[in-house]
Amino acid sequence: MIHPNTEIRFINEEVGYGVVAKELIAKGTITWVLDKFDREFTPDQYDALEPIYKNILKTYAYKNNLGNIVLCWDNGRFINHSLNANCFTTAYNFELAVRDIQPGEQLTNDYSYFNIDTSLFRGIDKRIKRKIVYPDDTLKCYKSWDKKLIKAFKYISKVKQPLIGLLDEELWQLVVQIEKGTKEMESILENYNYRI
Repeated sequence: MIHPNTEIRFINEEVGYGVVAKELIAKGTITWVLDKFDREFTPDQYDALEPIYKNILKTYAYKNNLGNIVLCWDNGRFINHSLNANCFTTAYNFELAVRDIQPGEQLTNDYSYFNIDTSLFRGIDKRIKRKIVYPDDTLKCYKSWDKKLIKAFKYISKVKQPLIGLLDEELWQLVVQIEKGTKEMESILENYNYRI
């Protein structure tokens, strides 16, 4: 489920629609949680689908660390790619804002950590050294991504968390321990599908 203080807006002809913050979303805010309505397809289920459904999944879904394809039921599927993403996935089936997201700004992910297959594409952000997305970027970038996540975790209990009700109590306690530094954060590398 996507953060409730967001909406879909037309961005431009190149990227189409995107998810935009309606108010400030502070660093450390949970911006998306895998929930009970999201749908997961095994590779066999995907292979059995008609082409029209496969195309929808190619456009709006991501591949998890098990190699299954996950389709978000809500506007989360409209989050666009950026090589300078402001939201990062975690090993805990939720995403965090790794910096403040201003009202009117898009929520973005780096699609590299969603287990892309062989399709390579260029990033549109000219300020970033990395220019092309490759299937094994997670293996190359996870240490720098983990650093951003650890910094964001330090704020997790200090900011408004409208999606906290989707996390069970045990997970929330673990998250708070990570914030305090008494538990080590699992790396974003846990999301990597080594069967790519």
